[in-house]
Amino acid sequence: MLAKVNSGAVYGVDAYPVEIEVNAASRGDPQIVIVGLPDAAVKESKDRVYTALTNSGYRPHIGRTTVNLAPADIKKEGPSFDLPIALGLLAAMEDIETQKFAHMAMVGELALSGEVRRVKGVLPIAMRARAEGLHGIIVPFDNAEEAAVVEGLNVYPVRTLREAAEMLDGGGLPEPCRVGLDLLAHKLDAYADDYADVKGQEQAKRALEVAVAGGHNVLMIGPPGTGKTMLAKRLPSILPPLHLEEALETTKIHSIAGTLPAHEALITTRPFRSPHHTISDAGLLGGGAHPVPGEVSLSHRGVLFLDELPEFHRNVLEVLRQPLEDGVVTISRAAASVTFPCEFMLVAAMNPCPCGYFADTKRECRCNDRQIQSYRNKISGPLLDRIDIHIEVPTIAYSQLTALGSGEPSVHIRERVTQARRVQQTRFRNTEGLHCNAGMGAKHLQTYCRLVPEAQEMLRTAISELNFSARAYDRILKVSRTIADLAGSDSIQSEHIFEAIQYRTLDRQLWI
Repeated sequence: MLAKVNSGAVYGVDAYPVEIEVNAASRGDPQIVIVGLPDAAVKESKDRVYTALTNSGYRPHIGRTTVNLAPADIKKEGPSFDLPIALGLLAAMEDIETQKFAHMAMVGELALSGEVRRVKGVLPIAMRARAEGLHGIIVPFDNAEEAAVVEGLNVYPVRTLREAAEMLDGGGLPEPCRVGLDLLAHKLDAYADDYADVKGQEQAKRALEVAVAGGHNVLMIGPPGTGKTMLAKRLPSILPPLHLEEALETTKIHSIAGTLPAHEALITTRPFRSPHHTISDAGLLGGGAHPVPGEVSLSHRGVLFLDELPEFHRNVLEVLRQPLEDGVVTISRAAASVTFPCEFMLVAAMNPCPCGYFADTKRECRCNDRQIQSYRNKISGPLLDRIDIHIEVPTIAYSQLTALGSGEPSVHIRERVTQARRVQQTRFRNTEGLHCNAGMGAKHLQTYCRLVPEAQEMLRTAISELNFSARAYDRILKVSRTIADLAGSDSIQSEHIFEAIQYRTLDRQLWI
């Protein structure tokens, strides 16, 4: 008998439907043959399925069994087809009825005991099942909340193969799993780390507020132990609140990568990713024979923090240029290309020199000029072109460390940031693809960065006296526009220019 089962697979950030055809012949050699471009994990599923069926109390099929995964011209990967193949085999042997198969999708990995294990990519598969007009989906118990986020689709979690078979075999379906999106929406701004915990570093916190308000990338420079990592980890708490659509988009990426925790319905806080400096370019961008998201995509809608920036391999840093520019990363393979979204805020930290104490007032630098220059040259000009703000993070005084009380909480800073972002959204509402000041080009600078005469004179003096480059000129205009937005000013004043100039540390004579 022939049975058909609906399932799905992921390619890139989207899923596509997979129809599994199982034919159990009464004659022929007793073996299971899987066709339809299966990879090694899919081919091995026949052994898992056979053992799981036996240990679940079902009789094995005596004869040749053919399993076809359609469409046959796309390579199938992973163990998520175990459960639908097993249920299709039971239906082909007429051990269970098939009347519910036509409107139901199913995914899951099988243990040899018949237990159903969680798999990757359940959220995009559930979204695709709804788009295909299916009424429900059977998923592993640990993936239930993830799939239940998709409205208009009944989600039935199962723990074992027998439980799934009995659910489909003529009896009534149980109550589907539900997730209250209204309750999840209240968790979209719950962060454990807060800027109220940070002692001192008021200038650095102000610079980070400006950076977040305008979507600017940041480079923090300072000796070891000054709090650069502590400041960076709290950045998601002052980013604008994560909207439900953004949360779904972010969760989709983490579901595909397999980094979504069990029983987690949504990523409710903005991602913060901090890869080690030994990471490869494939680990950063994503890749593999069947491309999976890298760190730049896992930080989508959040923060990518690169600590000890000069210690990263040069080729790894250079591959960041295209994602920073376009907000997407494209991975090309012989068969096809995959595009992952990666709109993130880049925050980097570095020491001013190899020993870390260049220009420090309390510790003597042991590096010579050649070592310092070689250390800084590890960061290329094109990458620095995409970093608008460079700030110094100096050593904290003992009096600041022991001071009573706490700093300004993140919620207050986020209110100012959100208001500034609203101003920018209104400003760029008719400009496609532009949402914040950091994305402005030369034409936008002329249109939106109006300087009062005093501000123009100050900028002219800074360019001539401090030998700022044309690159620094554009960055100063962008950052000053953001500072003016935070101040609620339509035009750029001299104090806005003055503050923006301070955020160009690497362009000053002291650091050249």
